[in-house]
Amino acid sequence: MLKRWQEEQVIWRSHHPEPWTPEVQHEFHARFSAQIEQWLDAGHGACVLRDPACAQIVAETLAYFEGSRSTQIAWVVMPNHVHTLFILHESFELERLIGSWKQFSARGINRILHRAGELWQRDYFDRLIRNEGHLCNCVRYIRRNPGKARLRPGEYILWESELAKIVE
Repeated sequence: MLKRWQEEQVIWRSHHPEPWTPEVQHEFHARFSAQIEQWLDAGHGACVLRDPACAQIVAETLAYFEGSRSTQIAWVVMPNHVHTLFILHESFELERLIGSWKQFSARGINRILHRAGELWQRDYFDRLIRNEGHLCNCVRYIRRNPGKARLRPGEYILWESELAKIVE
C-alpha cells in the first residue's frame, strides 16, 4: 500500500515539476497528504510512540530548544506521528531544527526499544501559516486530531501554549 503510494507520487511529481502553483500544490496535498493522514489516523505504521516513555522523549525534545530555535504554539504526540505548530526563529533553518528533533528523539527512543537505525520518515510536511484564521484552524486541527484517530486520554500527549488555549 505504502509502496504503491510512493510510486504514484514519483510519477505525479515527474509530471508536475516544482515550483508549484497554489492550485498544483493543493492537488498534491489532496491526492497524497490526505491519504497519509487517513492511514495514520487508522493506526497504520509503526506505533512506537504508543509507549509513554517514547512519547515523552518526543515531548521533551520539542521543548528543549523552546525560546532559542523556536517558540512552540501547540503540538501533539500520537502513536505513529507528531504535529507541531511553532514559530521558527530567524537565526535557525527549518530543516536543521526538524533534523535535530528527529535525530535527538530517535537516539533516545532507539535506546529504550533496544534497536538501531532510522525511526522517522525522511520527509516532513510543512505549511506556512498565512493569517490568524489559518493559525486558529491549525491549533484546532492539532487539538482534535487525537479524537479523529479515536485515541483515548493517555494514548497521546497534547501541549498548548497560552496563545493556543484561547483558540476556540
